Amino acid sequence: MTNGFVLATDPMLPPHGLEGAVYAIGNFDGLHRGHQTVIGHAVAMAKERAAPSALLTFEPHPVDFFAGRPVVFRLTPLRDKAAICARLGLTGLVLIHFDAALAAMSADEFIANVLVARLGAAAVVVGWDFHFGKGRSGSPATLAEAGARHGFGVEIVTKVEDDAGVFSSSAIRKALERGDLAAAARGFGRNYSVSGLVISGQRLGRTLGVPTANIALEPTNRLAHGIYAVVARIDGGAFPAVASFGTRPTVDDGPPLLEVHLLDFDGDLYGREMEVEFIERIRDERKFDSIPLLVAEMNRDKERARAILRSFASGWKRPV
Repeated sequence: MTNGFVLATDPMLPPHGLEGAVYAIGNFDGLHRGHQTVIGHAVAMAKERAAPSALLTFEPHPVDFFAGRPVVFRLTPLRDKAAICARLGLTGLVLIHFDAALAAMSADEFIANVLVARLGAAAVVVGWDFHFGKGRSGSPATLAEAGARHGFGVEIVTKVEDDAGVFSSSAIRKALERGDLAAAARGFGRNYSVSGLVISGQRLGRTLGVPTANIALEPTNRLAHGIYAVVARIDGGAFPAVASFGTRPTVDDGPPLLEVHLLDFDGDLYGREMEVEFIERIRDERKFDSIPLLVAEMNRDKERARAILRSFASGWKRPV
């Protein structure tokens, strides 16, 4: 990545720029408030040691590996994870390929072969519930004992919670599955967002007076189908928008698709990268008895979205 951020994929030696780094270790899907606390401790420890700091994580997700196919509703794809890590003050992101050889490693082998021999970690920071190694036999206590033997520092971060409970990726996934954006945002510490290339669709929206930019999300994405007030970000600009995620039951009941209508925008977005930030859920997706009834409701959705997003308008930047 740019600006000095190091993105290393399955390194066999300490990545250049991350020699003697302090590593936050885990899956970190979502980079939620609990993860941010672990990362904050790693960044602080690195500053005290005048050392770099990095996130150490795994691809594919171990659950996907053991299932033999993608099954996890991923909250932060790799490109988004790297960008968030940079904003959180980390020097880099190290990605270890999770395969049969890694799955078969004992906890002690992972420490000796990966943390010590391959990465030369000066210290590691993990959450209270971190487990690793074959059969998840390794624990934070395992790391603490190994750190004393191998000479690297270990910090264990206690659980991070609010009145609703411990912050967790599982809780955020459940909130998104029921369309509770507010609960998801509390866990994330930010609004839920997705990104992807704008693809060609049936262009039906244009004929109905509501042209959309379409993004095909991962098949494992289980965001509740419905209509949302969103902010669409593209080429440095941010635009008020209304989005539909679902199967279009009135039209074709096809594969789930994210369709984003930018309010008061006229332009060709095909093939461009777009980020969609979800602000508020407007309603459920439902089947209408006719296309005119659908169009009437879509126009009402646009006005609902305008009202919801009005308070955000002052922070938006238009592209030059």
